Amino acid sequence: MSKLYDTYISLKTNEKDNENTLYLFKSGIFFICIDKDAKKASQILNLKLTNLNQDIVKCGFPIKSLEKYSTLLNISNYSFKIIDSNLQTTFKVNNYSIPDNIDKLLLKISNIDTNNLSVSKAYSFIDNIKDISKSILNTK
Repeated sequence: MSKLYDTYISLKTNEKDNENTLYLFKSGIFFICIDKDAKKASQILNLKLTNLNQDIVKCGFPIKSLEKYSTLLNISNYSFKIIDSNLQTTFKVNNYSIPDNIDKLLLKISNIDTNNLSVSKAYSFIDNIKDISKSILNTK
């Protein structure tokens, strides 16, 4: 079997509520589910099943679609965990949403009109940016 499948089996064996937890493996620019998780994810997310090998199926979606598919999974009765297949580490969904949050923060900074900014507004703006930055860091 593959290293990915061995990791999947290990996680499923050690997970207490493994019937309601789906594992999304980050593989390149995709998240993939394998075996029983793939069959469940395929039904919930309307994804096509393909073969990992002759005995095991998989399905997946691009990383950039994580927000869309995580919303659908959250609506279902299944929890999910992201596994970075290179690091063999479990992550929260927010770890993969950070670039969007940073883009929003940078947009806010770049839209500030420094010509019409009083000292008190500048301090208020800095406090606001500080709070947003802290919230981004807390999602890691």
